[in-house]
Amino acid sequence: MKAELTRAERLSALLERLVSAGQLEVEDAAAFFGVSAATIRRDLDYLAEQQLLARTHGGAVPNTTSYDLPLRYKTSARSEAKARIAERAVELLWPGCTVSMNGGTTTVEVARALPRAARLRESAPGSMEPHGITVVTNALNIATELTVRPFIKIVVCGGVARPQSYELVGAIAGETLSQLTPDLCILGVVGLDPEAGLTTNDESEAAINRVMMQQAKRTVVVADAAKLGRVDFCRICRVDEVDAVLTDADADPKIVAALRAAGPEVILA
Repeated sequence: MKAELTRAERLSALLERLVSAGQLEVEDAAAFFGVSAATIRRDLDYLAEQQLLARTHGGAVPNTTSYDLPLRYKTSARSEAKARIAERAVELLWPGCTVSMNGGTTTVEVARALPRAARLRESAPGSMEPHGITVVTNALNIATELTVRPFIKIVVCGGVARPQSYELVGAIAGETLSQLTPDLCILGVVGLDPEAGLTTNDESEAAINRVMMQQAKRTVVVADAAKLGRVDFCRICRVDEVDAVLTDADADPKIVAALRAAGPEVILA
């Protein structure tokens, strides 16, 4: 690996290589990252202390949580593409609108882009509300990002928190969200395939995502090109049940064409 990484970046990359390969050897990882074997051993020991992998003699293997990593350890791969998607997603909003967002690396980028949109700080014409927009979310990290923004009203559902994604799920979350009808749902997914539809890796998250998109007047899926054509464990809905797909310009033209043929508008950022 040519580019020098920070420790946080190296930890994320180690976890991704572990999940991809099924195991890690200290010497191989040291050669790949261009650091000493002692550095890799310390990294693996740290990740084992966080219960994100299991140490072996000479390396590491995945444990039950390695396949569903907390967001704070996920790599910033394709961060530029996600930032472009986020900026384009914010352009779809207007002063006074209500928008729901689930958890995920792309929707977090959307949340971070909201404060930069000066036009959203205004109240809707004729409104007495002091805030510009309302954000409904089941993601604790998104709520934390936006709570300090006075022009954004935050509505957070209750539920059981999943440490892997910081999302609130379960019956309480579903009941709360079913009482709300946002103008727009910005939905992050793990996989988006023209035939298999929208998928994620946890059935409880899939259930809440279904409620969010069904309750919204319009649903826009935000997914970078790497997620197109991917099929994960749990289906959220069919492609023709959403209004638009917002992805980046690196998306496979064949998949883009198939998505458009299925019904939704495809927007390339």
